[in-house]
Formats: sequence, C-alpha cells, structure tokens
Amino acid sequence: MKARRCSLTFRGVLSAFLISVLLEPGAAGLDVFQLHELCKFCDVEPTSCNGTGICKTDCSISSICEKPTEVCVSIWRRNETNMSIETLCHNPAEPLYGITLDDYNSTTCVMKEKNTTTGLAHLCSCKGAECNEELIFSQSDRIMEDGDAVDPTPDPLESKDSLMSVVLVSMLPLLVMVIAFFGMFYWCRIHRQRRPNRQWESSFNFKRKPIAGGLDCSDACAIMTDVDKSDSSPTHANSLNHNTEPLPIELDLLVGKGRFAQVYKAKLKQTTWNQFETVAVKVFPYEEYASWKNEKDIFSNTDLRHENILHFLTAEERKVEKQYWLITAFHPRGNLQEYLTHHVISWQELQVLSSSLARGVAHLHSDRLPCGRPKVPIVHRDLKSSNILVKNDGTCCVCDFGLGLCLDSSLSVDDLANSGQVGTARYMAPEVLEARLNLENIESFKQTDIYSMALVLWEMTSRCEAIGEVKDYEPAYGSKVREHPCVESMKDNVLRDRGGPEIPDSWLRHQGMAVMCATIKECWDHDPEARLTAHCIAERISELEDEMGKLSSRSSSAEKIVEELKIPIEVEIPEEEVKITEIQNIIAVDCSISDKK
Repeated sequence: MKARRCSLTFRGVLSAFLISVLLEPGAAGLDVFQLHELCKFCDVEPTSCNGTGICKTDCSISSICEKPTEVCVSIWRRNETNMSIETLCHNPAEPLYGITLDDYNSTTCVMKEKNTTTGLAHLCSCKGAECNEELIFSQSDRIMEDGDAVDPTPDPLESKDSLMSVVLVSMLPLLVMVIAFFGMFYWCRIHRQRRPNRQWESSFNFKRKPIAGGLDCSDACAIMTDVDKSDSSPTHANSLNHNTEPLPIELDLLVGKGRFAQVYKAKLKQTTWNQFETVAVKVFPYEEYASWKNEKDIFSNTDLRHENILHFLTAEERKVEKQYWLITAFHPRGNLQEYLTHHVISWQELQVLSSSLARGVAHLHSDRLPCGRPKVPIVHRDLKSSNILVKNDGTCCVCDFGLGLCLDSSLSVDDLANSGQVGTARYMAPEVLEARLNLENIESFKQTDIYSMALVLWEMTSRCEAIGEVKDYEPAYGSKVREHPCVESMKDNVLRDRGGPEIPDSWLRHQGMAVMCATIKECWDHDPEARLTAHCIAERISELEDEMGKLSSRSSSAEKIVEELKIPIEVEIPEEEVKITEIQNIIAVDCSISDKK
C-alpha cells in the first residue's frame, strides 16, 4: 500500500510540473538549465583576414564563459596599418563598445558592420561550441579596399537557428524530469527491500567520505595550498579526484622505489599541442591495493591540504596496466635523504628545513584547522628522511601516507590494536619496538611520530656547517646498525643505551645549535609523555630564528662600531654560554605556555 501511495504521489508531482512547463515555460525555471558557452577568447590579435569570404580567427585559446547568459563574440577591425580580430564572451543584454548584440541566437558567426565607440568594425555574436572561430563575411557586406562597406542583408538561416535553439531549450526540462521520474520511481520500488540492511550497515559504523570542495570554512582559512610557483603544481588535474577516464600521462623516468610502489617523473599532456606539465606518479601493483587505497583515502581528505604536505592531484585505477596510480606534484630536488647526501646545508637552511617539517607534522596531528573547524588528526607512522621531499624554495613537505592512520574518535582499542607494529625499524620509537604502545590514548601515536622526526632533525643537523667539521651523510644510528636493520637489532641499540644518536660537544658551540640539539633530545626521550608536541617544536624553532636574528644584528652593529672607532680587541668576552642560556630560557617558557593553551 505504501509503495502504491509513493508511486501515485510522484505521478501527481510530475503531472503538475509538466502542466506548468507547457502553460508557463518561463515559470518552470528554464533558465536553470542554461549552459555556459565555450568560446574562442584571445582578446585582440593581429590577423591576415582581409574581410572577405570566410576567415579563421587563428585563436589558440578556448574558454568557458563565466556566466550562462554570455555568448561568443568576434570583432574584426581595420586601420591604416593592419587588421585585427578580437574574440571574447559577452552578455547580449549589456552594450558592447556602444552597440547592442542583435544576432546572438545564431549558431554561425555572420559579420555585420557596426559603428562602435572605437570606430567602424565588423562584429558577430553566436551560440555554440567555439562558434566565433569561423567568421563569415556575406557578399552584401564585403569590405572594400578603402574600408567602405554596404549594409549587410539578413541571413535567412538565422531565424531557423533561433527556432531550433528555442525548441531544444524547451525540451531539455521535460527530458530531465522524465529521467528524474523514472529514477525516483525505481528508488521507491526498491526502498522497502533495502530497509532491513540499515541496521547491519550501522553496526559497522560506515561513514560517508567528504565531498571534495564541500567546506564549511572559507578556502583561505580551511585550505592552505602550495604557493611555491617554482614547483610543479598542475591545474589541469587539480579538481579531479574520481576520474572516469585515465588522464593523458606518459611515464618518463623512475625516480624512487619503495616497499609497496615505484615513483616516476611523468608528463601530463595538456589540450594545447605539444605542451605538458611535469607530475609525479606513484605506481602500485595490483596486489598492493590496500596500501594504495589507504594513501588515496588520506590524500582525498581536503583538510590534509597544507604547504608542507605533498600536493595531491588524483588517483586512478589503470586496468590495462593492472596498476593503481597516485598522481601528485613533482619536486625535482628529490627526498631529504638524497638532498643531505649531496649537500652541506647552512644554519639558515637548517632552520627553514626543520621549521617547515615541524609545521607539516603539526598540521597532520592537529584536531582543528586554523579557522577553528574540527579536523580528524592523522599520524604518519613512517616518518623518515626518504619520506620527506625538498621543494625548490628550500622547505620540506611530507609524503608517503601508505601507513598513515586517521585517529577518528570512533576507533576502538581493538581497531587500533589491529594496526600492528608498522614503520621502518631504524626510526621506530622504543615503545613501538617493544610493542607497548598505549592504545587507550591516541596521543601515544602522535608521540611515535615525534620520536621519528627527532631522528630526521638529527640527520639535518649532522650535515649543517654550523657544527664545525661535517662528515659524510649517515642515517640515524649510522654504522651502529646495518643498512636495513630489523626490529630485534634496533631493540639492542635503542633499549640498551636508552638514548639517541651521538651529539658531540663540538656541535654545542654554536649558539642556535645548542638549542636545536636540546630540542632533539627532548623529542627522542624514552618517556613518550616527556616528548614535545609538533606544534611546540614549530614554535620553538620560530622563536629560535627570531632570537638568532636579533643576536646577529647586534653582533654586526658592534663590529661596525669597533671598526669605525678602530678599538683594538685583546680579550674575547665569553658571553656565548650566557646568550645560549637566555635563548633556551625564553624558548622553554614560550613553549610551555603554548602547550598549556
């Protein structure tokens, strides 16, 4: 009885709407179904068209009009020296160069001479995909050598085109309503069959994924996009998260290989002939579907977007190649491990690299966006120098979320326990090595990331010229363990010595380096609760930059005064320890205050 009532209701609604469409087409809201025109849009360009016969605009740019009311327009002008064509979109309800468009319902661009505010010009307007590319100069409107022309005669095809456009637009709402009716009728018929499954679905806590772009905060506040114009940040695929057809991508060069996938430098072909954008493609074999899906799901969350998180473009299932792809921005400097291997960094570079890394991890761990909107915290669980990329502006961005975990409040202890002992053994925290992670506190997962980040910061510091003698790059714990140590081997080194990699006393002679090393030691503390938060680390490094900048300016001022007055310096004043203590005290106070907040 309910199904019949539902069916009758939909039939009544459809009948009423169809009557309103037939009686009052304007009231049925036909304007809703108006489409944006695709037009040639090159502004003013010189042309060889002499204003006779049929000419092409030679415009290589096609653009979708901003408003559905706009139509395609072409304007041909001739002066004493040359000829030019202007192509654009324009609303026919508004005057253009002092004239009103009167032939915009035509599907062809028939040129007519008009007296515009810029002088005599031949102008046409039309509707249809790139209809303003081909310009038709009628015989009755041919252009003379001296620029004179006779009045054009009306095109007999124009009225037929206008009539056809009206008929098609009038039929579109009817077609949409018929499709909607059958869709709703089908849903009504099967609705009762699906109702018993609701309880089963709710028992598994199924959640709908957020729709890309559906934000309740302003874009400027909720999304911090990558504005580093020197790096690859393609716009063609930026809005594509669920492709129906594979993107035109050509794999170019293998740049990295991991446990689950290979990373390629690739070319994303553009619509313009022989043009492409460079992207990175992470290729997963079919058997690594779970890893691909986990990383895709994390990347698809728009709240993840941040300047220090790898910019995600789209994900694809390549059935022909039997592969799964993740397509992201490409950073030619490579990962941090490769960069430190080939470069000795300055103190300023160390500050930029470390602070950007801390900001990226802080954004992952945060439960709120800068605008205050709630956000699901994410832990990386495999932070290491090879999973961090160096951008062209010298900052870092975190990548490779194959082992990432969203710390949703709905997760139970059993769900967290099933996540297992994951990560790279060299960078595992002591509690992970011993499998004694506190599963009842989600903060414990964040604390393991902090330990791993401390080892990465140590690797950065070991390659900084400010420490004095810089040795060749070595990963954390260096030669104490083999190249790819196992969990048991790391247990012997980490749990026995209860410390981190060696920090020589010579590193502490630099004022800022002493603070950096103290921060690193706090982050790899064997007591997880004693470790700093990522937000605190970012603030501490920022404060360190400010204090070191002030000391540097004071020092340079003092040197100038000594040089100007020619004062001989016989005794070196030992103020370094005092300055270091002052910096540590200031930063420690600020950090403790921020943690309480």
